[in-house]
Amino acid sequence: MGGVLELDLHGKNAYQAKVTIDAALRRARAGTYRIRLIHGYHGGTALRDMIRREYADRVLRLETGIDPGITDLVLREF
Repeated sequence: MGGVLELDLHGKNAYQAKVTIDAALRRARAGTYRIRLIHGYHGGTALRDMIRREYADRVLRLETGIDPGITDLVLREF
C-alpha cells in the first residue's frame, strides 16, 4: 500500500468514519503520503467538519481541491 490511500466514507456516521480513518492512519506505511477521504457534501457537512476538527493537528496539513466532497490528509511531502 503506497502513495495515496482512498477511503469512501459515504453512508457512515461521524463515529464510523473516525474509526475508519484512525485505522487507516495506523496502517499507513512509509510510502503512503496522503489519505484521500471521500465524504460528499450534498447530505450535509458533518463528516467534513468532523475531519477538520479531529485531524487538523494530527497530520501535516488538510487539503481540499475542486471537489468540496473530498478532503486529503497530507501525511508527508511527496
